[in-house]
Amino acid sequence: MVLKIFFPQCCNRADSGLLVGRWISSQDSAVVLAVIHYPFIPGHVKQYIQQMQAKSGLELSVLGSWSLPKDGQEGMESFLRDLSTIFPQERWLQINREVGKMGFTCQVLQRDQNGRVVQRETKKKNEKVDEGAGEAGGDEEEQQEEEEEKVIFVHYEQRKVMLSQLHPIENGVPDPKTAPPSELRQMFQTVANSQPLFFLDRYDDGPLKSTHWQTEGREASIIVELLKQACIPLCMLIGWLLSVWTWICNIRIFSLYPLRFLSSKLSTCVQLSYRTEQMRLLSSPKPAAGHTQFMRKANIVVSFLVDVALGMLLIWWLYRDNHITMLANTLVPAADHVAKELDELLQWLMGAPAGLKMNRALDQVLGRFFLYHIHLWISYIHLMSPFIEGILWYGGLSACLGLTFALSLLSDMVALLTFHIYCFYVYGARLYCLKIYGLSSLWRLFRGKKWNVLRQRVDSCSYDLDQLFIGTLLFTVLLFLLPTTALYYLVFTLLRLVVVLFQGVLHLSVDFINSFPLFAMGLRITRPYRLAEGVKFRVLCEEPGTALHLLMEINPLKCSAVVQTYRTSTYSCYPKDSWAALVKKLFVGELIYPWRHKTTKTD
Repeated sequence: MVLKIFFPQCCNRADSGLLVGRWISSQDSAVVLAVIHYPFIPGHVKQYIQQMQAKSGLELSVLGSWSLPKDGQEGMESFLRDLSTIFPQERWLQINREVGKMGFTCQVLQRDQNGRVVQRETKKKNEKVDEGAGEAGGDEEEQQEEEEEKVIFVHYEQRKVMLSQLHPIENGVPDPKTAPPSELRQMFQTVANSQPLFFLDRYDDGPLKSTHWQTEGREASIIVELLKQACIPLCMLIGWLLSVWTWICNIRIFSLYPLRFLSSKLSTCVQLSYRTEQMRLLSSPKPAAGHTQFMRKANIVVSFLVDVALGMLLIWWLYRDNHITMLANTLVPAADHVAKELDELLQWLMGAPAGLKMNRALDQVLGRFFLYHIHLWISYIHLMSPFIEGILWYGGLSACLGLTFALSLLSDMVALLTFHIYCFYVYGARLYCLKIYGLSSLWRLFRGKKWNVLRQRVDSCSYDLDQLFIGTLLFTVLLFLLPTTALYYLVFTLLRLVVVLFQGVLHLSVDFINSFPLFAMGLRITRPYRLAEGVKFRVLCEEPGTALHLLMEINPLKCSAVVQTYRTSTYSCYPKDSWAALVKKLFVGELIYPWRHKTTKTD
């Protein structure tokens, strides 16, 4: 059996004393957490370990002794060995470091049935009494004893291990919530939960002195402590504001169908409700239950701060050098230019577009119908032109809530300014879809089939002569009118797709700012050991007469895994249909709605 001892690097040159840590009996390994220096009183050590057990919830104990030779401490090794009778353990580790060597020597002392401490090396020599025994049997026994006595030291950096979070490896590995924790995971949990043990530093006036990663003093920051104190009244203020906002939203007039319908379709209202949910989560007085919830709150805070900072930069640009007036003066000529281009496009369609022969009567009706809508829309734009600058001025102030609000408001403004294009697309799509489904139904009539609505299938059916005659006439009319309708549908669908593409870019930008784990990614770049995917081992020392020494290094989590693991759940702005389904809808004339559904993404 191989005994693995996880030894902190900060204790390599500690003064002689007792090793405090935890036995992982299921894995036959020991985790050393600190070294209590000599001189000490054994009663104080026992009392201190009991206090640490109550605070940390771990089964801490004295693992053995640590001896570093110094002048005037010649009998220290035997003294520390005799302490095994005061701190009864099944196994007692006696680790010594010799001068001039990097490696340690470890003697494992065990208790026999009578309670006496027996050293493994002497035990192995005493068992070889019968020298006349078979050579093969002796070799097997010696090999077995050597396997039992093998010790491996795994050196680890205590600070990094305590602050790191070991992530479960995917690709078919069992979930750590259901499967028993591995040796490495138990070791990480032991160091992380032993934080009360590291509060004892060299400046304490207590009877005990120890060596660990915070021996020279605790890591702290005055700014962090001030922020912790300021968070309490800030959370109370945010909670009160949220309660007022919730009371306003619950007024009966806002629950009416038109307002409720508009609030669910406007991007600005959806973003406002999303930020309200995030603020309600942050203002909760309950602390984070675990690492995942802590990272979620931290990502929300950083994302909100970055969003507000970008929004303030946008405000600074808009209100500097009178950019809002320039935008307002550009908007009306741009709308006139778009209307002029649409008018020329409709005039081209009402003629002979690309040399195609269209149905002139239907072509004229559709063209004049759409031209009338364009003139109505231009009249509306010119009627609103005196108020456009004021709308842009007050709408720009929404960027103080974050860049996402400004982008959402821009998306809603684009939807309102291009509403006539959406109307053209809906008219053309409805006419085209009506003819497509009419032709498909009449085609089934020619084949003696019909669509069974109840059973949702095509059944055979017999038609009389009058039905076939009328069906033939309708099929001919619809077939010859289809090219004209299809051309109008194609042109306005392309225009609609351009608008939807621009809105999609805005929605993706908002979703990226809301969901990207900025805190986790910054932690991965600045302190990669905080997010650990696993560990790797490197041979540190392999000297004759000493145990094997390995150095444990933390493998950081990949950036793609960080984004996938800590991405914040948000409303989905991605199309639910696949590309094949989207092409099918475009071909048959089904409407592609621009409205974004408020749904939560599943991890």
